[in-house]
Amino acid sequence: MGIMESIGSEFKTRNFSIYGQWTGIIAILLCIAVGIANVFHASLLIIFSVICLVSGLLLIFIEIPLLLRICPTSKKFDDFVRKFHSNYGRAGIYLTMATVQWISIVVDPSSLIAAAVVLTFAGCFYGLAGIKGQEFMGSKTLGGAGVAQMIV
Repeated sequence: MGIMESIGSEFKTRNFSIYGQWTGIIAILLCIAVGIANVFHASLLIIFSVICLVSGLLLIFIEIPLLLRICPTSKKFDDFVRKFHSNYGRAGIYLTMATVQWISIVVDPSSLIAAAVVLTFAGCFYGLAGIKGQEFMGSKTLGGAGVAQMIV
C-alpha cells in the first residue's frame, strides 16, 4: 500500500483527530513560511511572526511523534509536548496559537491571517473529535500507531 492509499484509508475512518493532524501538518508548513516572510517587517508584526515561527516548530514535535524519538531533546521539552496527546489538549494549543495570530491583525493585517485560519481549523477538528468522544488516532504515515515505538 502506498502513502496516498494509506492516507486515503485514514480519512475514510471519519475520525476528526486524523483531519486535525493533517490540517496541523499544513499549519506547520504555513506557520514556518509566513513566520519567515513576515519577520522582515519594520513593526510590531515581527513579534507575531516570531511567535508563528516558534509555533510551527513546536507543532512539528506535537504532530510527528517519531521526531521525539530521533531528535535529541530535553526531558522537560518531551514532557511538555506529551501534554498535548489528547484531542482536547491539541485543540487547546491550536486555538491558543490561532488566537495569538488573530490578534496580529490589530497591529497590521498580513499573511499571518492564513496561519490563524488553518490553526483555527485544526483546533476545531480536534475539538470536534473530543466532543464526539472519538479516541485520538495518530496517522501511521506521520509516525503514529506503533512506528515510533519500533525505533526504540
